[in-house]
Amino acid sequence: MTDEALADVLNQSCHCIKVDGDRIRDSFDARLGQRGAWSRLQQTHPHLLADTPVFLSRSHIAGMQAIIDAIEHVVSLDSYRSLALGRAPDIARHDPGTHGVYCGYDFHLTNDGPRLIEVNTNAGGALLLMHLADAQQACCAGVENFVTGRVDAQALESSFVEMFREELRAQAPGRTLNRIAIVDEDPDGQYLSPEFRLFERMFEQRGIDTIVAEPDALSLEGGVLRAPHGPIDLVYNRLTDFYLETPACAALRDAFRDDAAVITPGPHTHALLANKRNLAVFSDARKLQALGTDAAMISTLTAGVPRTERVTQDNAGELWTRRRQLYFKPASGFGSRGTYSGAKLTRRKWESILPADYVAQQSVAPSERLVLLERGDRALKLDVRCYTYRGSIQLIGARLYRGQTTNFRTDGGGLAAVFTTPGVQVSRGTP
Repeated sequence: MTDEALADVLNQSCHCIKVDGDRIRDSFDARLGQRGAWSRLQQTHPHLLADTPVFLSRSHIAGMQAIIDAIEHVVSLDSYRSLALGRAPDIARHDPGTHGVYCGYDFHLTNDGPRLIEVNTNAGGALLLMHLADAQQACCAGVENFVTGRVDAQALESSFVEMFREELRAQAPGRTLNRIAIVDEDPDGQYLSPEFRLFERMFEQRGIDTIVAEPDALSLEGGVLRAPHGPIDLVYNRLTDFYLETPACAALRDAFRDDAAVITPGPHTHALLANKRNLAVFSDARKLQALGTDAAMISTLTAGVPRTERVTQDNAGELWTRRRQLYFKPASGFGSRGTYSGAKLTRRKWESILPADYVAQQSVAPSERLVLLERGDRALKLDVRCYTYRGSIQLIGARLYRGQTTNFRTDGGGLAAVFTTPGVQVSRGTP
């Protein structure tokens, strides 16, 4: 049986690995220093974390890393950078030297290998997945001996903290990371707000003062980015205002432009990687060749990135005709907001897409994971996310869901731990 076939069989039939409730409760409560924190999370976020893990083959993981490597190479080319930054806002052209923390590469898995759906430069969920992977248990000794995937949470946390320190060194060599601001709009109201507290605790346990704040709580004074608590060395940016364009982000925008503080991920990284118009380059052999990409990487990308093209008035008729085979996504959007399956697209919605900045991506059906629920078995769709730093995979997680796009409203769904057959480490433990 092939590696891929075995992973597929396990995803359809294996239910003897699940979350150890006591382990994840103790881990979550200890990390937050709050007794009952895990129980409260289960009540407020019942579909955030899945009990059922996902199995990946070694070859799929190797295939995902190959696609990531190829994209990182293209992004390093001056010809590509000129193209991507030339269509971005002015602020994105400022290169502070940082690489961007938690770059997420999202994949669907097919019988012919992984297919990259999109890249996200503010990918959330890594710490939640870390706790989830650390708390898996198998009631079947055969499967426990056969698969790998449980992470060393302490080691992985240390590597994550070192990644932030590396970001500071990249922009400001010799500077010490004393204070971090985790910034998002209405952070307490964000669905992944529990993760902000995990980050806060992770940093503070390693001697780094941490605040969670809205962007307008920060100010730029005398060339120093400040919060009420004092000067900020680094901002962990969870905003979806990728180019810091709103009035609330004025201090962040000026601080980024003036190198007054590290802001990661920042506008420069987003323009190079996460704008979905870049997928139209990564999936087009002629464009890649014109940029100077070598033949082997062109082959990897055109096989691994579904054909993507910008929606324009010139190709509107053709795209409408082919709409059932396409997904339509806002070029600078995030998550599933504004994303439409062409198979369910109405003429009225199509008319609103045409004047907007959209791309059309060849549809790739996600694979499935069979989960056990009280009302019986249910097949859920799955996406795989590789969390990377400087092109290296740090952690792999999955998302289980029903419907057109990933969500946190599915019984049995949510963020899921990943297991694989022996021979591949899904967490490298170093940035």
